[in-house]
Amino acid sequence: MGGIDPLKPAFVDTSAFYAFLDGTDRFHEKAKELIFSAEKEKWHLFTTSFVLHETWALTQARLGWEAVEDWLGSLLPLCEVVWVDERLYERGAARARQAKERKLSLTDCISFEAMLARGCREALADDAHFTKAGFELCRVGRPRTDGG
Repeated sequence: MGGIDPLKPAFVDTSAFYAFLDGTDRFHEKAKELIFSAEKEKWHLFTTSFVLHETWALTQARLGWEAVEDWLGSLLPLCEVVWVDERLYERGAARARQAKERKLSLTDCISFEAMLARGCREALADDAHFTKAGFELCRVGRPRTDGG
């Protein structure tokens, strides 16, 4: 991402998508604030195809088809989708195998690798694995641009 790029990228995790859709989720209000702020301030939101799969399955199982259609029609279009290729998959798999943590998913590890590849340090997420991996969780207001 060379040149002038005033918009810091922010990764969107399944936990943020799902919380936005589920009014009973403990992260619901924060997810709404973040998504609305991101849209208003034109953050560069992105996610991965693995997060798409995970979000679709979780939303369909817990909230039903109407929620899936809401997500596909209103939230997902706000994001660029990084399609996981063999190289990104291998990097994520290597990270997961090195960590050997029972609750750390391959999807999260691929997300971390996608974030690193784009120089992204922040995520819209309600998942401690992101902070444990050295990333920051977005706050309302513009994502930080100071690199830290």
